[in-house]
Amino acid sequence: MDVEKLKELILKAEDIHKNFEKLFLRLYEYAGQNHPERVEEIILKLHELSEEKFEIASQIYRKTASIGGEIERVGKELQKNEHQMKFRLEEIMSLIGHAKESFSEKLKTKASLQRLFQFHRIYDYSVTQSLQRLSAEIEGLVLISEKEKKPPTSIIERLKKIEELEERLTTLTNLVFHLYSHPSWVYKIEESLKEWHSKGLLWVESRNVEQNTGIDREHVAQILDGLTLIGVVEKRKRGGESVYKLRGFGED
Repeated sequence: MDVEKLKELILKAEDIHKNFEKLFLRLYEYAGQNHPERVEEIILKLHELSEEKFEIASQIYRKTASIGGEIERVGKELQKNEHQMKFRLEEIMSLIGHAKESFSEKLKTKASLQRLFQFHRIYDYSVTQSLQRLSAEIEGLVLISEKEKKPPTSIIERLKKIEELEERLTTLTNLVFHLYSHPSWVYKIEESLKEWHSKGLLWVESRNVEQNTGIDREHVAQILDGLTLIGVVEKRKRGGESVYKLRGFGED
């Protein structure tokens, strides 16, 4: 197993992802300004980068598969996310050229673009977390392969970071599952928070959201934790219970 080669691939993936995200911000800008020609131009450039990202992710996955275990799982998750992004960009590319032909084609293109934006809400965070986790795992392999003796505190800190990343990935996976299995739940939960805020309750418990949405409390908590990760919601602990509020909504 060539650890150094894998490190190079991860660094390359991180660099290209940064460029991809900068370009994606321009897509948001042009879409908001209703510049279809610019949108088409950016989509083509994003797709070109996406193909490169998917190829690198596939190489990373093949190398992590030879190791197995958790690092293989994270490598597979990275490849999956890149494949989904590539697919969504290709979906828009197949529609965008026909957007001027009829109103219905324009609506299809707009809907496809909205699906892309919705997916992007979790894509950037998921890819970034996967790359960070892979970097942490690789550092562990380097420690083992070089038989370096580190102070126990150093090793413990590394393990803590890995555990934190695992928890975040699990939370994000739960959110992705609900986004695609129960997309209306995410909307209902956000609206429920707004409703409670309007009634004067700034920090809301899962049971409050369950009360006016009918969604099981466990699923509510999973979605709220996921929305916290991507910055839509803020979370605190009060009296041993998790409480949430929409980011930027009111002050304590």
